[in-house]
Amino acid sequence: MNIELLREYCISKPAVTEEFPFDQDVLVFKVLGKMYALTSLKGWEAGTASINLKCDPEKAEELREAYESIKPGFHMSKTHWNTVELYQGELSTKFIQELIDDSYYLVIQGMTKKQKAALENYQ
Repeated sequence: MNIELLREYCISKPAVTEEFPFDQDVLVFKVLGKMYALTSLKGWEAGTASINLKCDPEKAEELREAYESIKPGFHMSKTHWNTVELYQGELSTKFIQELIDDSYYLVIQGMTKKQKAALENYQ
């Protein structure tokens, strides 16, 4: 997976925006203003691409035990976020997309009824 495929997949979801809220390096994908994925552009350029994704705490632990390239979230809550290292080639594109989907839907689950209703207007 390259950065363009990752970007296209992330922004193809309803109500998603992309921003650089921290600096010009960290690309953040948000659904209705809530972060669900972020990646360092410098990491892609350096050949150490990774993406931080929200994850259910129990599943996060399971994934970390099962895959060498899934680690506790770098600069994030280690309980709720994983860093998925993409450069190792351990994970298939399909599996990475499933992890992105899980993060997206987990963020939606935490939204208010009003936010969820607003999201329906995008679909």
